[in-house]
Amino acid sequence: MTQLERMRSEIPRPDLADLRAQEERLLAAIVDPASVRLERAGTRPRIEHRLRLSFAAGLAAAAVAAGVMVVAAGSEPDAPPTLHTMPVKVETVLNQAAESVNMSPELHPKPGQFLVFESQTMDTVGGHSTFLARSKRKVWLPVEGDSTGGFIESEGLAPSAYPGRPIPPEAWENLGHSGPEKLSDFDHRVEYLRTDYAYLSRLPTEPAKMYQHLYTGLAHGAEADAEAWTRVGNMLSEAYMPAAQRAALFRAAAAIPGVKTVGKADDAAGRTGVAAARVNPWLGIREEYIFDRESYQYLGVRSVVVDADQAKAPVGSVLTASALLKISVVDQPPQ
Repeated sequence: MTQLERMRSEIPRPDLADLRAQEERLLAAIVDPASVRLERAGTRPRIEHRLRLSFAAGLAAAAVAAGVMVVAAGSEPDAPPTLHTMPVKVETVLNQAAESVNMSPELHPKPGQFLVFESQTMDTVGGHSTFLARSKRKVWLPVEGDSTGGFIESEGLAPSAYPGRPIPPEAWENLGHSGPEKLSDFDHRVEYLRTDYAYLSRLPTEPAKMYQHLYTGLAHGAEADAEAWTRVGNMLSEAYMPAAQRAALFRAAAAIPGVKTVGKADDAAGRTGVAAARVNPWLGIREEYIFDRESYQYLGVRSVVVDADQAKAPVGSVLTASALLKISVVDQPPQ
């Protein structure tokens, strides 16, 4: 924007009323392009060209102030932009969590250090045999960098039966301790899906802008809302961000369409809390983010069956769960 202003410094800045009027015209044009036209009577071509440049510069500021993000939809040059505006909504659990972010001690990891996440998990293992694998895990992730710089140590626990099926013999093969070893060999996530502390600490602290971040690259509709909800979980599980960004994330997540409160939810370690949840209709499950009833500190996540035909399991069955037990900071990864 600074380069544009210097390049066209001879053009007078439009006042705030002009910017607001221009913003309203653009939004109207998006809804019905044929209904809005620039007035040409008595306007010379040169003046019209300058107006468009000034309008483009002013629109960016107006859009940020309004909490609106414009994302190109598709590759067609005439394709209409996608607008994402954070709805005004109150979801009790997430907003309480946002209010309570300063109740817990804050971590201040430095470049070169590692965040250590200790958790207990339960995941569905499919394929030839299906069962619920359980484990305790300890993951080291660099403060800056992707998961290829991380390490993992785990302990296999006794498996659980997938609802309606017996535990297969092979479910007992991975019990006991393993690692530490390299966490992953590749990480192809795009920039805006990074979850390392260095990146998360640079995210917006304003809920409307965090809402925009959750929808980066997404269109409108239920699929976009489901993906945005999944992105919230990715920023909570084995990820850590400063309190200001965490509060913004909780408030933004509360505005995602379809988010509801679940009054009772148990994490993988058996701790009972309350949850903010959203149903994924394509999977037939309800994806829950669980918080402590009193402190509203994040406890973990679980998926619960709401459609037996879709999930191939009885309604109410828990198919995945995790419990975040501890987060700490160390100077070195395990040797």
